[in-house]
Amino acid sequence: MHPTSSLAPHAAWLTRRDELLDWLSGLPADAALGFDTEFMRRNTFYPQLALLQMGWNGRYALVDPLAFDIGDALRPQLGEGTVVTVMHSASEDLEALSSMLPHGPRQLFDTQIAAAFVGMGLGISYRALVAELTGAELDKGETRSDWLQRPLTDSQLAYATLDVVYLKPVHEQLAERLVQRDRVAWHAEDCERLKQRACYREGDPQPQRGFRGAAEWRPEQRALLRRILLWRDKTARALDRPRPWMLEDAQAMSLAQQPPASANELEQRTRGQRALRSAQRSELFETLRRPLDADEVAATESIPGTPQGDAKKALAAMKDCVDARAAELDLPAGLLCPRKALEEYVVTARWPDFLEGWRREVLHDELARLLP
Repeated sequence: MHPTSSLAPHAAWLTRRDELLDWLSGLPADAALGFDTEFMRRNTFYPQLALLQMGWNGRYALVDPLAFDIGDALRPQLGEGTVVTVMHSASEDLEALSSMLPHGPRQLFDTQIAAAFVGMGLGISYRALVAELTGAELDKGETRSDWLQRPLTDSQLAYATLDVVYLKPVHEQLAERLVQRDRVAWHAEDCERLKQRACYREGDPQPQRGFRGAAEWRPEQRALLRRILLWRDKTARALDRPRPWMLEDAQAMSLAQQPPASANELEQRTRGQRALRSAQRSELFETLRRPLDADEVAATESIPGTPQGDAKKALAAMKDCVDARAAELDLPAGLLCPRKALEEYVVTARWPDFLEGWRREVLHDELARLLP
């Protein structure tokens, strides 16, 4: 067993698959398992999983994923069973776990989302949530530490353990408040949405839609921007390097607007990119030179621009409507309907995916009447 700080409860230090399976075997079918991860994402596309923390009924475990192949050990109980996995702001953790839990935990309870539904604000930090619900003050001194180093320090081990110790009382109080407010189903739906978004590993098929500066470009330029961004995403994944190391956003837009006339010009315009070597530059140049056909242009979705004129007036009316409904429901307006979703709707007149489910029931008819 690895020693832990006296400031935190004892946690078993698991370095073998059989130890992990044995610890998990002690969970009852209806357990609410506190769960967290530590990972690093400085020089890679994918997060590098460095530690798993688990807690249930006063039992705690720190799992070392660098010591053995965790594989599908978590899947029977977390991915397929009835155990409730309690996490805080789980999106990046789920991404780090996606090779082991490709669809996420079957039953996820995200405490940050739950806190928003029960009137504690949008995006509350774990430290603030623990302080408000339990009175405990968590030390966040190890937030930026190197979790890939071995051995971990006593301070790191204590920090990691305490991250799951308080998930039990936090979960119990939030679950009770969700019942009192009749928000259990809405919370579950948003947790499911979070899982789908975090565990989707194929990349956005229409990445140009996030580049509002290209909204007024010609269709051919938008199609070329999409092609460049898809190439960047695919190459960054293959090399496991951050996207900006391949191409910065501004460079991608510049290349789409004014494609280089030669490989030498491309090299001059992309000099200094840390992951863009000669092989990738050659591939990018060929990607830029390949003619666009009508099908590729037609398959490129338009980019929602900034609302103007009547659309701008409609946006203001919709924002007032959302604020009023949020006040009636005692929800943060940003949880009910982010401004970005409203802008997309008022420009495209297409109901945003984000507003499906319970949000459609609450908002659709009123917002649809306000379209310009």
